[in-house]
Amino acid sequence: MTSASRAPLKTLREEAAGCRACHLWKEATQTVFGEGPQHARIMLVGEQPGDKEDLAGQPFVGPAGQMLDRALDQAGIDREKVYVTNAVKHFKFLPRGKFRLHQKPNTAEIKACRPWYERELASIRPQLVVAMGATAAQSVFGKITPINKNRGRLIDLEDGIKALVTVHPSYLLRLPDAEAKAREYKRFVDDLKIAAELLNKSTHAA
Repeated sequence: MTSASRAPLKTLREEAAGCRACHLWKEATQTVFGEGPQHARIMLVGEQPGDKEDLAGQPFVGPAGQMLDRALDQAGIDREKVYVTNAVKHFKFLPRGKFRLHQKPNTAEIKACRPWYERELASIRPQLVVAMGATAAQSVFGKITPINKNRGRLIDLEDGIKALVTVHPSYLLRLPDAEAKAREYKRFVDDLKIAAELLNKSTHAA
């Protein structure tokens, strides 16, 4: 992170709008950059924008975003105070008639976009980065990182920043069984409560 320049988020967003680091920009509507306060204490990282996000130009505004909003609220975290972004800033999809089917980014695409994550991190300097899903974890740690093995505990990054690994909210949406969905949603909220507790402790310490 130390090699990344500390530019204001507004500058990074303007630069990223013209990003051609990989081929995904060719089919996507636009770059979907992160959103949130410049000095957010929590940075949430997802996989990539989906169909709704690609059209709106904003992260987490579709069904997964609604799931995330509900979970953050139940964990006691105000979304307006966190910075929300994705490991990959362009929508990767396969066209199927009128629909665009989400495709998982590959390692080359994650690496091509990682400098943007690094610059967001350097700009914000949050206390905690929450990696939601395998793609986000790969971007945050710079290598393939199993979710279940690392989930639910604070992991040290550089410069005193901590990381927390959990699932992506879209995983919860894909679960076909209602009982499993309820159980996994509770686990997701519990993970976010670890983030809330960290913030509460640091607030009291200050």
